[in-house]
Order: sequence, then C-alpha cells, then structure tokens
Amino acid sequence: MQTTMLHADTPSVDKQDFRDAMSRLGSAVNIITTEGPAGRAGFTASAVCSVTDSPPTLLVCLNRSASVYPIFKENQVLCVNTLADSHESLSNLFGGKTPMAQRFEAAEWSQLATGSPILSGAVASFDCKITQITTVGTHDILFCEAIALLRNDQSHGLAYFDRRYHPLMCHTA
Repeated sequence: MQTTMLHADTPSVDKQDFRDAMSRLGSAVNIITTEGPAGRAGFTASAVCSVTDSPPTLLVCLNRSASVYPIFKENQVLCVNTLADSHESLSNLFGGKTPMAQRFEAAEWSQLATGSPILSGAVASFDCKITQITTVGTHDILFCEAIALLRNDQSHGLAYFDRRYHPLMCHTA
C-alpha cells in the first residue's frame, strides 16, 4: 500500500471556492434535536449521512462554536429529523438565532427511546446515542447509533441545493 503525503508547498483550496462548490452538492435537510441533563436544543443541518447498518449508525457534523454544541456534547443523545417539504420555515427557524423555546413551539414533538424531540411529520426520525466524536477543523463529527426510528411514507422530502430549498417529489410507477 502506498500513502501519499502532502508537502508544505502543496496548494490548498480557497475557503470560498470550497463553499461555492459544496453548494452544488445537494443534501437532505434535517433538524437535529436533543434533550437531557443539559437541556433541550436543536439546529438545522445538511451535514448528515449514513455510516453503516451494522450497527445502524449516522454521522452528524456540528460546529464547535455553535451555541448548541455544549448541550449536545453533555446530553450524548440526539434525534436526526429528516424534514418533509412542508418544513421549510421550520428549517429556517432552527437555522437562525431564534430563541430555543420559540423554535420548539413552532411544531409538534414526541419522544422515543432517548427522550430527544421527534418531529411530527418528519420523513424519518432517527433516535440515537452518540457513540464517538471525532474533531476535524472547526467541527466535530458525531457518530450516532440509531436505537429507535420512525418513518413517514406519506410525506415528500426537502433538499438543499445551490443555497436554496427544493421539495422532493416521489413518483410511483
């Protein structure tokens, strides 16, 4: 096996160029929630993906400078609520500076195994315990084992692409 090492004179990608290129990578929109000893919190995220199905694990990227970061780190549980196309305004609410109580008042919530808020009407909700945290640059990657889930086959998803929301419509043959 050969390993390629970067040298000090290797050019790096410009931060804005990277962000602009990443805006062309479409992704599902999620509201990540937690509730526990540190309190209740939630934020909007598109940096979520499947890792493995044995054990069922997702990853969630969270900026360490985010106001919600210490709450998630202490609670060690979270729910990945994948948004339906009707949740665009809720996504904006959880992605901004709105006080936490007002964010949660804007929707209906329930709970599964961990006590983290489960969004009513979400396309899918993955109730998870955080099993590992890895630091990369400004963010922590939270590896989250799903211990319960809900699926809603009646709703269509919401994607984020080119810095805009796009409803996802499922067409059956």
